[in-house]
Amino acid sequence: MKSPGRSLKEALLCAQSEDRLTIGVYESAKIMTDDPDSVSFCVLAMDEEFECDIALQIHFTLIQSFCFDNDISIVRVSDMQRLAEIVGDKAEQLEDAHCVLITNPAEGSWEDPALEKLHLFCEESRRLNDWVPEISLPER
Repeated sequence: MKSPGRSLKEALLCAQSEDRLTIGVYESAKIMTDDPDSVSFCVLAMDEEFECDIALQIHFTLIQSFCFDNDISIVRVSDMQRLAEIVGDKAEQLEDAHCVLITNPAEGSWEDPALEKLHLFCEESRRLNDWVPEISLPER
């Protein structure tokens, strides 16, 4: 895949315009518990400031496990600030952009081509034993 970062940005913006984003660790966990079949894609964001946050690491481990068990594609990004710039429109979302979920589009609507590319990228990564591939988001 040429640019998974660009595809991720496109998929996030498309999902945001269709109100299909869930931002935040706790909000994401709630969606995954209440309606796991509605979740299409998961993005985990970590930066140096939070590398030693044990509680966040435990949440990430549980979210990753849940994604694996429910066939939800998952990636990591290392620039939480950039992810927050793309998806955040409220101050509290900027603070908790460690986990972002993209839910499935409404039945009968068009599939997002960028999201399809990301699913293929994740599938290929899993074949290479990279279970949670890291993607670099493009600059503005």
